[in-house]
This record gives sequence, structure tokens and C-alpha cells, in this order.
Amino acid sequence: MPTSDYQYEEGTFDVTPEIKRDFDENGYVIIRGVLSKQEISNLRQALELEEGVKKHSYEIPDGSGKSIRLCIWRHPGNDVTAMIARMEKTAGFMGKFLGGEVYHHHSKLIQKEPYTGGLFSWHQDYGYWYKNGCLFPDMASFHLAVDKADRENGCMQILPGSHKLGRIDHTFAGGQQGADMERVNHVRKLFDLVHLELDEGDACYFHSNLLHCSSQNNSARRRWAIVTAFNRASNNPVPEESHPWPLYTPIQMVPNDALLNCDNFTDLSGKAFVDPTTDKNVKTDSSPQK
Repeated sequence: MPTSDYQYEEGTFDVTPEIKRDFDENGYVIIRGVLSKQEISNLRQALELEEGVKKHSYEIPDGSGKSIRLCIWRHPGNDVTAMIARMEKTAGFMGKFLGGEVYHHHSKLIQKEPYTGGLFSWHQDYGYWYKNGCLFPDMASFHLAVDKADRENGCMQILPGSHKLGRIDHTFAGGQQGADMERVNHVRKLFDLVHLELDEGDACYFHSNLLHCSSQNNSARRRWAIVTAFNRASNNPVPEESHPWPLYTPIQMVPNDALLNCDNFTDLSGKAFVDPTTDKNVKTDSSPQK
């Protein structure tokens, strides 16, 4: 079973050739402790404010009677949550994994509440982003555990190496898109299943074609996560005028201590929050698309 699992140390950790090989071979790398306890505390303060990003949240049904709360923004902005997308240990590392300059495609807050948090069907992120005009799968996500994530509260599950399959067709299941399950059932016979059990502050960097899912949260503990998606600068969506997703915009990089030093918790200007009624990747009810 692959062991793409590393411990972050401030000032000394970097994406080495060995770590890059793990990402290329397995489609993901876990880096534990990317955010310190104080950084997580600052981030939680920003996320939990009623006037913060969560006021832009909406629910999508999971097709099994429960729902997931999401909040998605297209540009980083300058608040505490923006620092996640702009630090060397996030954006800088992602550029090394993808082999070139990257830009912020979008970020989202996933809120799986106790007992009611819904599942994510098996899918590839590029299964969505292909439909947003991105021609190449030169994209990846930074998945940060805001809360401890384990099997009990519906942690992410992955099939290491499955990114080498290429893009699988996706269709709607409930309010979200999922991969063709007939194909997925064959694929699951070929790859190990790994549960991404993460402590708060741990992160997984994973390729856009990696198959992943997560179960419902049937526990008494919430599971919140921030997922920031990056796209190669050379992979601008096309045609440029027909979609709402960002074109290449250089990341205004900040030092790794920026989240600790940021005191902007409520100025959300410039983030461009997603309106679910115009997002072709989700449906806020279970009715068929017209």
C-alpha cells in the first residue's frame, strides 16, 4: 500500500524529488502539521464568524437523504482564509507538484455537520473542471483538515494511483456529480482503498484525476475542511467568455507566517462567491436538469 505520508517542519520542509515522485506515482501526498494549532485557531475564528465566509454557504443533497453545506469562492481575497491559497507551503508546494506556475482556481469550505453531513460520491475533480473548459488535467487540490477527520465522521477515501486512468465520465447523483459507477466498481478491484484520517492542520495535496469519495457523518462531531484548487498557469479555461471560472491571475504570494499575522476576519471583498444557481457542477435540489 502506498505511503505518501510526510511531517511538515517549518523552515526545513520542502518538496524533494522523492516527494514529487510519490505525488506522480500515487496521485497524492499527505503532509502532516502544515498548519500549526495557532494557525488552525485563527482560521476557525474566521470560518465560524456569522459575518464571515460561511454566510455564503448553501446545501446540496447527497442523494441518500442527507446534505452537505458548501461555500465556494473564485478569488483568494485578502482575509484570513485567503492566506491558505497564497503561502509557499500551499501554492508554492503545489507549483512543484504540478511542475510549473499555478494560480488559484477556487476554494471551498466543506461543512459536514454532526449526524446530518452527507456523502460525496466517487468522483474526480477534473470530472467537474473538464466541463469548466480546462483542457488539461494540470490541476490539483490542497485539502486541509480544519477538524479531525476519521472514518467515524466521514473522512475522505481515495484510490491511490487511480489518477493514471484518465478522466471518467461524470453524471449527477443527487445534487452533485459522480463518476460512472459501473467503471468505478471495476476500478476498485484494481486499487487499494485508503481512508485519509487527518488531524487538524494536516493536509493532502492530490491530483485532479484521483478518484475519491467520503461517507456521511453519522458521528456527534462535525467535520469541516478547506479545499483550495490550483490550476497550471498554462491551462486557461476555454472558451474564455462562456464560463464564470477564473482565468490565469498571478498569485500574490505571502510568507508562511501570513495566516498568523493576518487580522482581517470579515472584509471579504474580491472573493467572488459562487452562486449555486449558476454553477453547472451542483444542484441545490434533486430535480433533473432541464
